[in-house]
Formats: sequence, C-alpha cells, structure tokens
Amino acid sequence: MAKKKSANIKLVLNQLVSDIFEKNNNQLLNYKQVSAKLNLKDQESRETILEILKEGKNNGIFLEPEKGKFKLKELQNFIIGTVDMTADGSAYIIPEDEFEKDIFVAPRKLKNALHGDTVKAYVFAKKSGRKNDGEVVEIIKRAKSDFTGVIKISDRFAFVIADDKKMMHDIFVPLADTHGAKSGQRVLVTLSDWPESAKNPIGIVKHVLGNQGENNTEMNAILAQYGFPLAFPPQVEREANAIPEEISAAEIAKRKDFRKVLTFTIDPADAKDFDDAISYQKLPNGNHEIGIHIADVSHYVIQGSELDKEAYSRATSVYLVDRVIPMLPERLSNGVCSLRPHEDKLCFAAVFELDEQANIQNEWYGRTVIHSDRRFTYEEAQEVIESKTGDYASEIQKLNELAYILRERKFKNGAISFESAEVKFKLDEAGKPIGVYVKERKDAHKLIEDYMLLANRKVAEFIAKKSKGKQKLTFVYRVHDSPNMETLNTFANFASRFGYKINTKSDKEIAKSLNHLMADVEGKKEQNILTSLAIRSMAKAIYTTKKTSHYGLAFEYYTHFTSPIRRYPDVMAHRLLQIYLDGGKSADMEFYEVASVHASAMEKRAADAERASIKYKQAEYLENNIGTAYKGIISGVTEWGMYVEIEENKCEGMIRLRDISDDFYVLDEKNYCIIGQRKKRKYQLGDEVMIRVKKVDLSKRQIDFTLIPD
Repeated sequence: MAKKKSANIKLVLNQLVSDIFEKNNNQLLNYKQVSAKLNLKDQESRETILEILKEGKNNGIFLEPEKGKFKLKELQNFIIGTVDMTADGSAYIIPEDEFEKDIFVAPRKLKNALHGDTVKAYVFAKKSGRKNDGEVVEIIKRAKSDFTGVIKISDRFAFVIADDKKMMHDIFVPLADTHGAKSGQRVLVTLSDWPESAKNPIGIVKHVLGNQGENNTEMNAILAQYGFPLAFPPQVEREANAIPEEISAAEIAKRKDFRKVLTFTIDPADAKDFDDAISYQKLPNGNHEIGIHIADVSHYVIQGSELDKEAYSRATSVYLVDRVIPMLPERLSNGVCSLRPHEDKLCFAAVFELDEQANIQNEWYGRTVIHSDRRFTYEEAQEVIESKTGDYASEIQKLNELAYILRERKFKNGAISFESAEVKFKLDEAGKPIGVYVKERKDAHKLIEDYMLLANRKVAEFIAKKSKGKQKLTFVYRVHDSPNMETLNTFANFASRFGYKINTKSDKEIAKSLNHLMADVEGKKEQNILTSLAIRSMAKAIYTTKKTSHYGLAFEYYTHFTSPIRRYPDVMAHRLLQIYLDGGKSADMEFYEVASVHASAMEKRAADAERASIKYKQAEYLENNIGTAYKGIISGVTEWGMYVEIEENKCEGMIRLRDISDDFYVLDEKNYCIIGQRKKRKYQLGDEVMIRVKKVDLSKRQIDFTLIPD
C-alpha cells in the first residue's frame, strides 16, 4: 500500500514540477506548497519527497533541498557522458555531444559510478574562474561488471583488490560467495550489488584463476581483465562439433575448382589456423594467374547461429605471448576451416591475371575449392627465395618479383612503411621467459602481405564502384584518416633533434619523408621510439560502413577480407560480397555500422591485452636480473619519472624522479625532457642512459630502474 501511495505521489509531484517549469524554472518550492497540492501533512510531504530524491532522478527534473525548500533545476542542465576516472578518485564526464565541455565530478558526487560507465550528470551553474562542475544523478550503463584481482580472506568476510588501476574500491565478497578461493589467489569477481549507503560494492567470485605468479593464472587474468571469455559456451562447442569435415559433391559443383592448380600456404612455424593460401599458374598468353584463397568461414558460421553470436561478441582472436585465444572454436579455426596441406578446402577467393609489370588484366571474385600442395613456414619460403632452389622455386621467385613491383608502386603512391621491432620471447616448458629476441621481417613475410593487401584493396574497390549515390552498397571498410597536423608537427620537431626532416606540405610529402625516416632509423637505437611516436601521431584505423580512404596505405578503397578465422569484419565482408555477387539489394547499413564500431572497440581491447602479456613477460624476465646494469634509451617522460627501453632486449621500465638524487627534476613537456632545477642537467627522449634493474612487481606488471650516473 505504501509503495502504491509513493508511486501516486511521484506522478503528481512530477506533474506539479512540470507545471512550475512552464512558469518559472528557478522557483523555490516549499514543503507546505507541495503538501497542499498533494493533500498531505507537511511532515509526511517532506519525508515522501526526500525518499523520492534519494533515487536521484525525476523524469529528468532534479530537485535540490535548500533550507526547508526545494530548488528546481531544468532539464538542459543535464548531460549524458562517459566517466573518465583520475588517480585521486575524482572523475571527468566526457559528454556524448562532442561540442560540450568535460564536466568535473568530485569523488563524493559520483554516486558509485566507475570508469567507463555511461552516466547522466547534472551540471552546476558555472561560477567565475571555476571549471565545469557537476554530479552523477543516474548510472545508465556499466562499462564492466567483472574484475580480476587478488582475494584476501578473513574470519568474517573477504575482499578483492582489483588489478584495474581505475577501480578505486575494493570489492567485498561474502564468505559464501568465494567459490572456494584461498587468500592470496587471483580471481575473477562480478559485481552483484552496491547499496547506496555502502562505500564498497559487493561481488561474487566467478572463477578462481589460480596462484599468483603461475603462467596460466597470469595469462588468464589478463584475458579476464580485458573482458575476453576463458572458454566457449557449451552450445557453441556443440554447434562447432556438429559441422562435418567432409565436403559434398553438390557443394563442390557450385564452386570454381582450383584443386589441380598449384596452391600453397606460407605462415609462422607455430601457426595452426591457416586462413589464406596462394594459387599460381602461368597462362598461355604469358600472364600470371594469382589466386588469393581465403578460408570460407561464412559457409560454416551461419548468421544468427550460436557460433555466429559468439564470434560477433569476441570480434577477434587474441594473441598473447604464449597462446592464441581464437575467435572460433578450435574445431573450426584449426580444423574444418584451416587450409591444411593435402586436404580439399572451401574458400572465398580473389583471383587476378597480372602481366609482367604486375598490372591487373582481369579479376574474379567468388567461392572456390582448393587442395594445398605444400605448407611453408616463413623461414622455409625465405630459404627458397634466397637460394632459388627447393619446392616450387620458380613459381615462388615469380610471385616475389611481382610482389616487389606491387610494393614499390604502393610506396610511390604515398603509402607509409612502419617497421617497428617486434619482440618475441623464448619460453621454457612452464612458460617462463629464458630469452628475448627481435623478430625479423623478410621477403617471405612481405610477399604474403602484398598479395593480401591486393585482395583487400580490390574487393573494397569492386563493391564501392558497383553502384554509387543513393544506390551505394553497404559494406564494411577499413579506413584510416589523415594525421592531425598539430600532432604531426610536434613529432616532426622531435625527429629533427635526431637529424631527420619531415616535410608536412602535403600528404604525399609527409608519406615520402616518413618512409625516408623509417629506412634511415632501421637497426638504430632510436628506431623503436621514433617508429612508435610516428604511429602515435597518426589517426587510428577503424572499421566503418562510411567509405573513406586508407591514408597509411595510400589506398582509396580498403577492407579486411583475408583473415575471417581471426577477425569478424572479414566474415561480414565475405557475406556482403556474396549477397552482391548474387545480385542482392544493399544490406542494412545501421546493423553493419554498429557491428563495425563493436569490432573496432574489441580490436583495441585485444591489442591492450597483448601489450599487457608482453609487459608481464618482460617483468618476469627481468625478475631474475635485479641488480644487473644495462644500456637503455629514454622512451618516455612524465611528471613522476622517465621510461627507459633496454637496448639489448627491448624491456621497458621506469626511473622515478624521486630516485634521482643529484637534483630536483621537473618535466618539460613541450621539449620531451626532464630538467634539474639547480644544475640544469637535461634528460631527453631518445637519450642513451645506463640503468640498473631495481625492482619488479609481477602483479602490477611494473619494472623499476635506477639511473647509473655518468
């Protein structure tokens, strides 16, 4: 009865407030006025309204108690935005409307909002000289409810200290909900409740990840921290296991048959999911037919199936230091779809007839069946290229010659070559790093890359040019915007300190001078820093249905078509291409745009997880080298310290400013350096320094160095 009465009062109160808004939206409303309108006693009115106020919202109208009265605040003072937490527990709300300014929210006014949450916030009237302040009135959507961390158990309760640095609260766990975890173990906990009066959220342990420091525990913790599931749901596995490996004669009859044409794969030595193969034959007219055959995942993963929903949700495979977490169950990724040698396989292909100058004379797109004659590792293919002997040596030589022409043409047209050093770890049987090496990219890698780029570019161009204007076909493109000139100029100024000149007059000149820079720095100590800073000065590539060019590759049209086993956008590209080859109408643009935005977000998350696994292995590697001195290069500067990358193994750690005892150092952000206030000694990005490994914190994936004075 009380609930019904409160609901009725709420309706009347909202109507009353709306009426007053029409007349005077800054009016003070006292309890007696409300009591008269609601036919309540004054005290009852006061208690009811205060109860309603605790909910923090009244259909977009906010009432603020003020000396026995209520001050009404209007709807336009509210914004919807995303919470960006700071280190001190306060936050900024970044509005959805890009033209609005960020709103500062003090910790006590966050209403239990967490980093990344979508919230509704009230914006206070701005007082002169103050930043835009506000308070959260409603949490619209939680960014995440699962957190990894270390559980601590006492006699009466347990709590989890989250790994996420932006999670400012320990999570309390009732002893009945610890899932058998032991104190000090790493767990995955999900938030179950957060009473308004409570300082900390309450959670339930979903998974006990294991003991801290064990390889499996730490890798699974990274996956869970970034929101990637640790296993496939049973119904997804059941669907995958029900798919037959045998290919029917009826299915083969629908496809172009390449089983008698020379076909092979070139992949890393430890690869198991082969999603691309190349076919080659010389034509009677002297031209070369090159087929780029891609695993036909969309034939097996039917839109709307449980397999498809799971692949959409994951959106990408995740590559950690010691393992791959596939987008599709292994039955598909390593079995049915994988283009293994000496087996008939279903593919989606882009087939080109090239002349001796690598000009395209003919092109064909459609479904094929292949039979791979050989599985090459990159090393084996490189040996054939260098020695000019071995299996299919003449065919591989010709493919390499044509790839060189395609590559040179791409750079001539303004593509940028970013060749950063890729760090790999040698691991023992327990997954512990026993060595670090830099992976080399040779002609065999570039050959495959050039043909994949050709297929991606031409498929995108084929769809984009099929129809234009209002008849334009919905497609998933991979786009990359021009760089922000302010950011690029900052980078150009920094590169000039090393003697490199960046010409920013036009896109072509930028690309040309960046390519000169990348060629000049190869193998030098500053290669990694300048390459990573150059990449950071560029825009980020994304998936979208809105076609624009790919700046970094200098392609007017570009998509991702060649890796559907490990990327969901490629699956979407295959489906859309088949619809249009069949003469179908344009697909729902809104559906594919939402899917593209999701895929872009998951791609970033996967890259963050990969970086976290590298960081962990670097820390683990240096744990056995505490006290060892190394030569390093300053790779970053901040208010609290400078990052140094060790030259010999590329491990990165921090020298904290408080640990440099010969002076008081402060950051000079504009000049990428820290400067001593008394002696004016300067440490600049790119400077060579000697360091000693001071401390390693595996749980935080942090490495601390101390500076060895000259």
